[in-house]
Amino acid sequence: MILHADLDSFYASVEQRDDPALRGRPVLVGGGVVLAASYEAKAFGVRTPMALSRARALCPHAVVVPPRMSAYSRASKAVFEVFRDTTPLVEPISIDEAFLDVDGLRKIRGTPEEIARQLRSDVRERTGLPITVGVARTKFLAKVASGAGKPDGLLVVPIGGELAFLHPLPVEKLWGVGPVTAAKLRERQIHTVGHVARIGEAALIAMLGHNAGRHLHALAHNRDPRRVETGRRRGSIGAQCALGRSRSREFPEVEAVLGALVDRVTHRMRRAHRAGRTITLRLRFGDFSRATRSRSLLKATMQTGEVLRTAVDLLREAWPLIGERGLTLVGVAVSNLDGDGAVQMELPFEPPRADGLDAAVDRVRDRFGSGALRRAAMIGREISPSVPILSD
Repeated sequence: MILHADLDSFYASVEQRDDPALRGRPVLVGGGVVLAASYEAKAFGVRTPMALSRARALCPHAVVVPPRMSAYSRASKAVFEVFRDTTPLVEPISIDEAFLDVDGLRKIRGTPEEIARQLRSDVRERTGLPITVGVARTKFLAKVASGAGKPDGLLVVPIGGELAFLHPLPVEKLWGVGPVTAAKLRERQIHTVGHVARIGEAALIAMLGHNAGRHLHALAHNRDPRRVETGRRRGSIGAQCALGRSRSREFPEVEAVLGALVDRVTHRMRRAHRAGRTITLRLRFGDFSRATRSRSLLKATMQTGEVLRTAVDLLREAWPLIGERGLTLVGVAVSNLDGDGAVQMELPFEPPRADGLDAAVDRVRDRFGSGALRRAAMIGREISPSVPILSD
């Protein structure tokens, strides 16, 4: 049996925990966009990542607080200590959720439901935060159960009752079903997971393609053989920034934001001793559609200059499309990461100035904060704060 433990409205819950005056009130965490909303605010239709102006219109009496990323990072570490005190088999998904394998703990800790109840109690007692836990035989169904059990709840899918729980749910509950796939299914009167389960695999493949068809057919029958994995390192390191409502933007403006994001990403890479080969530019347009552009380098790097040159080249190639459709978000990620920062050595035909500059900038920022040094192009501009991530 697998537990999926998911903290409720994490950032907002930390703010309500630390400030008793916020408890029971609608709380929005963010600046230009909503990073988190308490359940009191969600009751008015506020969602993330919604523009703060829109959220205020929906919930005029909401309390807006700026994000405190260091507080959220500390809270996350405290919660994961509780997870690892419960079982050594913990697979982090993000800073506020994880899978826990408790199947081998029956003799010493009780049934999975009893372990889940104790876990929720321990998290509340040791961190002061509400958490929802879903319990099921597969990772997929445990995550669905935790979503259905929110907020601050516990939902156990009994063995033998998986399909009875799963099949009445809307198709959007299947991993990989977004708005486009859901629309294709609903056009064919496929509205629930049960409807998907009653369709043959070949028919789903014809509708959605080979990989998506096989994937959804398996999930609709609760077939998910993945085990809880520990010690797995992340496959990419990235950062993104919402730019607000779509409007005409100049290339230097977006290039400056992209440079700040690359600074953030490559700093994280060097701290984790990870070098990568593939740079991906992520774009969200004015109609909220998305696109990515990628390029792979001949050798892995963690140098800011090299990653930035590639990212700017990708931005320049995508600029005609941005001019037509507007831009509301830009992001950059580096993937194909090497295990321990191994970089192919080269003959030193040129002095290693880039490495020395990156190291000097890292030392200043580590000692005095990320805002101690910034690019000249970013003076007078701000980007969203760096979101805490799991340690690598």
